[in-house]
Amino acid sequence: MPRVLLGVHDDASTIAFLKLASCSKLPKNVEQSWKGDGPSSHLARVELMHSVEKSRSDPIATPSSLHHPIGASTGYMEGARGSWPDLIEEAIGVSPYAAELAALSEPEFPDLSRYLQQNGHFPFLYVSVHAPSKSRHMPEQDLVERLGALPHFVNAMVVHPDIIQHPILWAHLGRRLVIENMDDRKDSGKTPEELAVLFDQLPAAGFCFDIAHAHSVDRSMSLARDLLNRFRLKLRHLHLSSLRGGKHVTLTDEDEALFVPLLERCRDLPWIFEAPPPDSWLQPRHAYGERITVER
Repeated sequence: MPRVLLGVHDDASTIAFLKLASCSKLPKNVEQSWKGDGPSSHLARVELMHSVEKSRSDPIATPSSLHHPIGASTGYMEGARGSWPDLIEEAIGVSPYAAELAALSEPEFPDLSRYLQQNGHFPFLYVSVHAPSKSRHMPEQDLVERLGALPHFVNAMVVHPDIIQHPILWAHLGRRLVIENMDDRKDSGKTPEELAVLFDQLPAAGFCFDIAHAHSVDRSMSLARDLLNRFRLKLRHLHLSSLRGGKHVTLTDEDEALFVPLLERCRDLPWIFEAPPPDSWLQPRHAYGERITVER
């Protein structure tokens, strides 16, 4: 059984984190077992997670909300739009481990590109850039070249399928190219069959699984399962939110419960929020966190 990652990197700090999260003492036998090796210790870790949840009279966390790493997309941060230092500082407030810097409108992209070229000292271990999908006038080849010129610390470039008109132009982005599944407003890029047309031509490209997009197309979540079954080995990160009227909104309890079986299959990669995360996802992290300043 793989060890669940919680955002801390040794046994002592993990136990301290869980005590803060549960606001209570942990069973002594479980705490001691955490530090061992082998199947019994792995089982103890699972039991420890459950003990955290059961100890709450007013739960502020769920097993999913303790996932590591999470991150924020700057796309929902409308109040800071236009100021990349402020956007990045707000993203760090959600998590210093991962972030998606979203230039959703093409006029935002040149400023983001310049900022990244001039400022490379971020705490994030995983950085993605969401390529423009609105107000586009730049020729496709120019956009690909500008994405390819982004600094090496940008791990992924998320692109909507309908932006890729000539796949051969995108091939040199290699593994940094990450293609996202679309919601019910789009004509294509929603199903495994539609996405496979691009992945067949771009075999190095990764997959960004937007679970709310898949839910909007098929409320039964069968499509979401099919997407994961088909492209799980290409999965680089996950977009997480609820979706209402085509707009990403804070993840609801109902949607979280519906998404859990699929989220459990995505434990080894960043989950990027495309709307403000629920408080229950932030309280344990903020209790254990520290403030990080951003270069301006």
